[in-house]
Amino acid sequence: MSTLDPVAVFRTEAAECLEAIEAGLLDLTHQLDNKDLVDAVFRGLHTLKGSGAMFGFEALAAFTHHCETAFDRVRKGEVAATSELVAAVLAAQDHMRALVDQPDADHGDTGHKLLAQLQAAVGGKEAAPAAVAAPAAVRETPAKKKSSWRIRFSLPANSMANGTNPLGLLDELRDLGECTVRANSSAIPPLDALAPTELHISWDVTLTSEQDRSAIDDVFIFVLDDMELSVEEIGGTAAATAAPVEEKAATAPVAAVSAASPTSVPEFRPVEAVPSKREAPAAISQAKAAENVRVPAERLDELMDRVGELVIAQSRLSQLASASADIALRSVSEEIERLSGELRDTMMVLRMVPVATLFSRFRRLIHDLARETGKVIELVTEGESTEVDKTVIERLADPLVHLVRNSIDHGLETPADRLASGKTEAGTVTLSARQAGGEVIISIKDDGRGINRERVRAKAESSGLIQSGQPLSDSELLQLIFAPGFSTAAAITNLSGRGVGMDVVKKTVEALRGAIDIVSLPGQGSEVSLRIPLTLAIIDGLLVRVGSGRYVIPLSAVEECLELSLEEDLRSRGRSFISLRDSLVPFLRLRDLFRTGTKPDVHQKVVVISTGTERVGLVVDQIIGDHQTVIKSMSKLHNNVATFSGATILGDGSVALILDVGHLVAAGQQQEAQLRVAG
Repeated sequence: MSTLDPVAVFRTEAAECLEAIEAGLLDLTHQLDNKDLVDAVFRGLHTLKGSGAMFGFEALAAFTHHCETAFDRVRKGEVAATSELVAAVLAAQDHMRALVDQPDADHGDTGHKLLAQLQAAVGGKEAAPAAVAAPAAVRETPAKKKSSWRIRFSLPANSMANGTNPLGLLDELRDLGECTVRANSSAIPPLDALAPTELHISWDVTLTSEQDRSAIDDVFIFVLDDMELSVEEIGGTAAATAAPVEEKAATAPVAAVSAASPTSVPEFRPVEAVPSKREAPAAISQAKAAENVRVPAERLDELMDRVGELVIAQSRLSQLASASADIALRSVSEEIERLSGELRDTMMVLRMVPVATLFSRFRRLIHDLARETGKVIELVTEGESTEVDKTVIERLADPLVHLVRNSIDHGLETPADRLASGKTEAGTVTLSARQAGGEVIISIKDDGRGINRERVRAKAESSGLIQSGQPLSDSELLQLIFAPGFSTAAAITNLSGRGVGMDVVKKTVEALRGAIDIVSLPGQGSEVSLRIPLTLAIIDGLLVRVGSGRYVIPLSAVEECLELSLEEDLRSRGRSFISLRDSLVPFLRLRDLFRTGTKPDVHQKVVVISTGTERVGLVVDQIIGDHQTVIKSMSKLHNNVATFSGATILGDGSVALILDVGHLVAAGQQQEAQLRVAG
């Protein structure tokens, strides 16, 4: 059994903590006076600092301490939360991520520059007035009243093994004011039963400080969920506690405790924790957390490969059983087919992740681009619960970045231009996802100026992509923006102008066996839709025969199957159309396309496939039936064969190629357009 690397676990949890901090900062941008958000960001920074120090990331802890201090001042009302402060901490957060990933690397003076920016954001505008008013404040403001607190706490037995140092907690309490510490060792077991890695000491601390209760809570914020803690104000009412304690034996009066010398502090006895309403949410949260198991992604990939091999073996068993007269063998084959199908479906669910994990990354991108371009941008997300294969999510991240940057740079106007055209000052970028059959459609929409078709055509003609005056449909013209090196930008900027981003989008989507649709209205905006398969591992397919070869058509793209007699085939020569419910649908003869050199069967079949609103028929010799298809990628020698998107292994060990539906539909539509022009 493999042992988890503590540093690797820390990096994973630190990444989640940084994501939570970033989300809080971005929310704070729109609600600068929201105290809950300020507290949430402060807690995240405090946790990151504490855990970083625990695992030896000293540079991270030291750097994060400055950001934590800045938000502590905001939390206490000493300075106001501003957009400059949020931007400074966001920039600092990127440096924190670098310190997590590469703690020993040379980061130059990046940290010093970021801290200078942070200092300017926190004290730049308010430092001077505060310095001038300081003497008056000294004369007029009375000293803070000191309060005495009794703090009793105990940590779990395994806390030191987990990296928690109780002496560090005591040092932090001493930093708050005059402190008297008494250790209770009554719970230490006999020497022969003592485990040196376990902690059995609890503490009773009397603290006199100008700080309030929240400062004491901050000392224990990182270990609060697992410890027993009681905090009482001496001479006042009992404060709320993280783990309220109730002593079964009477204790000395509070006044006696406050007047007693350090040696007369009552002995602290282990007490029984009493659940309270405040503990309930934490307990529920811990129970829910225990239901989730963190599994490395490579293990899921390995399991998926094993399930794929099982499906192939089950297909072979089914083929053998169908050719056998043994009833028992057929029964076992059907049972294994059912179980392997259920296992496949379960495995596919495990690989699915909501697109919210992808969309959440763009909040930061929108925030940074708005500051860089001077535009007012609002991000709207829809369909975040739509689930997609994790591999698809990973591969779509970069293409979506290019599309969002392109929408902001080329699509959205400046605030002045938007107001002049009767629009609102803020432009909107909408990211949406929805499932349609076996595909997920991810759209990027803006309400900007739209695509200038005249500029696109002029650029395409000057670049030699099309001939001057060449007739093109609107869809074909808009698809030109995905050509390599194509850009209508007048100048190269940090955002665009080099003509490489949209080319990357097209190549990535095609590698995912997907397609791209564009809709653009002048003055109203543009929408780019990516049609992507839900999964890249196992699909349901329709197994067909063309000549002597067998091929798989993704079942999610199949609309219906028709019979094409030899007479109808001969009559349709030269036009290749079939009439389907008062509409003409072009069809492709796969036997001619694949050059099989065989004669057609007497009763051929037409499989009607579609992507979106486009349809085309595929003429095959025989429809064999449905087939659970384990997708295997093509070799590098076949990368340029656009007709096929992959291959699979059949039950008899032979290979069947998987047809690329998007390419075939495009070929059918192109054939239809050529025939209409000729006719």
